[in-house]
Amino acid sequence: MCGRARCTLSPAQIARAFGFPTTGAAGGGDGGGGAGAAGGGDAPAVPTLQMDRFRPSYNVSPGAYLPVGVRARTVDGDGGREGEGELEPVIQCMKWGLVPSFTSKTEKPDHFRMFNARSESIKERASFRRLVPKNRGLVAVEGFYEWKKDGSKKQPYYIHFQDQRPLVFAALFDTWKNSEGETLHTFSILTTCASTSLKWLHDRMPVILGDNNSVNAWLNNGSVKLEEITVPYEGADLVWYPVTTAMGKTSFNGLECIQEVKLRPSEKPISEFFTKKAAVNCQGIKPEKTSREITESQVFRTAKEECDESEENQLDKTDKQQPAENQEAACVVKDEPATLELQTFHPAQIIEKEAVTVPDDANQKDDLFRTKRKIEDTEVNAEVKTQKSCRSTILPVKKKEKGAKSSSDGQASLLSFFAKK
Repeated sequence: MCGRARCTLSPAQIARAFGFPTTGAAGGGDGGGGAGAAGGGDAPAVPTLQMDRFRPSYNVSPGAYLPVGVRARTVDGDGGREGEGELEPVIQCMKWGLVPSFTSKTEKPDHFRMFNARSESIKERASFRRLVPKNRGLVAVEGFYEWKKDGSKKQPYYIHFQDQRPLVFAALFDTWKNSEGETLHTFSILTTCASTSLKWLHDRMPVILGDNNSVNAWLNNGSVKLEEITVPYEGADLVWYPVTTAMGKTSFNGLECIQEVKLRPSEKPISEFFTKKAAVNCQGIKPEKTSREITESQVFRTAKEECDESEENQLDKTDKQQPAENQEAACVVKDEPATLELQTFHPAQIIEKEAVTVPDDANQKDDLFRTKRKIEDTEVNAEVKTQKSCRSTILPVKKKEKGAKSSSDGQASLLSFFAKK
């Protein structure tokens, strides 16, 4: 798109940019002229209308007046009525931002609504379709501004020809009258898909008529197909550089608008913007994956499969080792009771040594009772120690099969011994 421009050209420079004849030392009809060059006392040799409304500016925005080159019949000084005669070149000052002639007379014109017209669809929209045959125009500027979006930030760039010659844009114009009878001439700049060198900045750009042939084809030759004229300008002489962010204000004006600024080191250079994302063309076709990207994807999938197989092998080895560990634990269970049996205190043996007969004396009976309590406490402590030892040593415990006798079968318990007595 094109929403800001610089135009500080003189009327003679504008006429030469359009290929119109001029008077004076500079000569006419050469289509040249440089931005900021001295006028040399020359002037356009074609009619100029309402040029007093033109205000040269470094920051022109929609709603401002700019000189527009057209081919029209002789008109009066007010530019509001066609006269007699053949079509001839005319430079008329018009307001940037098209207001269609069928707009209501009481409606307030909005110049930001149609300051650009997509060249691909001008034959489809009623506002522009009727203007293509006879209402073509030319707009000359020294350069235009475009903003590069980076998240919430926007960095403006100034785009111009390297040799400082004016840029000529293709335009369409229309005439509208308000309720007070005032005639207003307005125009819209045509845009097209961005050139290869400018896709990093924006997806649209103005239709630049780079030489006299393209200027004449647009203005004078209605038989030339629009698709042949409204193509992106691919010349290498179109250059750009970053400017101050103050350009965002329409009131900002002066030489500071075109002074180059240095971007901060953290900001990306222009060369890094030429990425595959910015390489999407006008038709919206995205680029295919490169061979390097395909290779990287295959390597990643292969590495992932190998990693998965390695994890499965480790799990298989763990499962195979598990039965062997269980067998070792079973061996511990099998051998352990024999050791524990040797540590078990047998009441019969103790009684045989300490209490073979039961005396009748009362004191001896007390001693025997104390011995009995001692034997019970000793047996209980032995069982507790045995259980703790088994829990800390034996990992898996097999269930006792039916009919199997325990290691302590056949040995009388302490209670049964005293019950017999």
